[in-house]
Amino acid sequence: MSKNQAVIDERPANGWTPMIFISLGVALIIMDATIVNVILPSIIRDLGISSIDAEWINAVYSLTFAALLIVMGRLGDRYGRRLIFMLGTLVFAGSSIMAATSTTAAVLITARAIQGMGGAMMSPTSLSIVNSLYKGKSRGIAFAFYGATIGGMAAVGPLLGGWLTQTFSWHWSFWINVPIALFIFFGLWKFVPEAKAEGDVGKPDFVGAVLSTLGIATLIFSLIEGRNYGWWKAIEDVSFLGRPWPAGGLSPVAYSFIIAAISLIGLYVFETRRTSAGKSALIDFKLFLIPTFGFGSFAGLIVSLGEFGILFSLPLFMQSVLGWSALGAGGLLASLAVGAFFAAPTAAKIANSRNPRFVARLGLVLEIIAILGISIFVSPSVSGWVLGIWLFIYGVGVGYATAQLTSLIMSDVPAQKSGQASGTQSTARQIGSAMGTAVLGTILFVSLHGHTYDNVSAPPSNLPVAQATVIADIVEKSAGTAIPTLADPPGSPDIQVAASQAFADSLSSTGFAAAGFLALGLLATLKLPKGQSYGRREETPEAEMIHDFE
Repeated sequence: MSKNQAVIDERPANGWTPMIFISLGVALIIMDATIVNVILPSIIRDLGISSIDAEWINAVYSLTFAALLIVMGRLGDRYGRRLIFMLGTLVFAGSSIMAATSTTAAVLITARAIQGMGGAMMSPTSLSIVNSLYKGKSRGIAFAFYGATIGGMAAVGPLLGGWLTQTFSWHWSFWINVPIALFIFFGLWKFVPEAKAEGDVGKPDFVGAVLSTLGIATLIFSLIEGRNYGWWKAIEDVSFLGRPWPAGGLSPVAYSFIIAAISLIGLYVFETRRTSAGKSALIDFKLFLIPTFGFGSFAGLIVSLGEFGILFSLPLFMQSVLGWSALGAGGLLASLAVGAFFAAPTAAKIANSRNPRFVARLGLVLEIIAILGISIFVSPSVSGWVLGIWLFIYGVGVGYATAQLTSLIMSDVPAQKSGQASGTQSTARQIGSAMGTAVLGTILFVSLHGHTYDNVSAPPSNLPVAQATVIADIVEKSAGTAIPTLADPPGSPDIQVAASQAFADSLSSTGFAAAGFLALGLLATLKLPKGQSYGRREETPEAEMIHDFE
């Protein structure tokens, strides 16, 4: 075999064994990003938590994941990618035990935040390890396997969560992570060699890490808690962080917005100066001046926002209004992943015959059509087949848009900046995921309260103002999970029907809002180039990586 042939198919001495444990690590991350959507109604009923808590349980995983993603990637470059990956699996295992044994919302939210930290340690380091272990054709096969794992777990996650919840309890959706994480840890230690970045990676950017984490965290806190504390003025006397907040004064959310603005502006100023001085920076904001990267990253954020907002809302509706089991809801959500699988082989063909930008736009158009379809046809008696068809179409759109956006975003990025750009655009998508739960979740529950009040105070229920307000509060705070109990005394079937219709109307409103956000993403693609077909372009390994952990 010649030297050139050896380079074409280069892999480590233990062949494909490392990919088993690397892919399992990725599967663990994806599973916990998708599984909670299905088990959330059971958690709400079991722990008696509020809709605010439900939003946090879902969003905090993406929040800490996004806030720490770039930081952990850089730590892996400096101190060893396998080391950070292995520590991440231990963090994930420990936080999963904490989640599985949770008896309060506060403990479960904290556990989910730590899980996000573990995921942030595992995700970028896994990509870097694959990139360093495999070369040429082997690298292409490895990344294809990596991507297939992501797609497969997107479908398996909801099904597994539904089955575990229905057969045992929601606690087992977290217990299952523990033996898997320990098995991954052993495999990484035994079969995966250590890898660090070549050359000088620069001094750690601790200030940038603190500012980015604080800015993102306080922004998401504000978006979720605004309806609880008041968006600007405190709506009632509350205690927050050990001090009283009287009604009428500035709310904790107002201060949080101010901290977020100061932190993010400070991050931009600090990182820009650091980059201009030639020092290593957490984020190179000059990358956003590249139209393909800037507008493409915005479009990617919007895609994640729309998808995660809908995936948060639909399982609640299916189990609280349609009366579906957790397993049934998981099976229906899997139709989205099936659509994405269907799109994968056809995306490259269309991109070759037209161009990648056309495929990305086609994907966004299909997503908008599917969301509008769900919004128009959703009702307390809607068929699962109807929802499944629209979700399949939505999945096809996600499959078209996601891969092509990743390629286009990276198309004009200088090779020496590709690693940093990959992490930055992946962070943007994770921020979109957290914002999807925060923004669309807020729209859902504010609408749910208003529609429930209107419906139960109108004929045939005709409840007086005080009772209608109580029912609306119960439905909103329970995230709709109290609806099945409203037919029993002191309620009535009419009240249950009215609340069910209110949830359907609220889901419709949320869908229209999501479609609006996706339309903004579509507009952002107007600034993207057509790009070249796969057959005429050799992409960097980073551009081929899949960063969408949805």
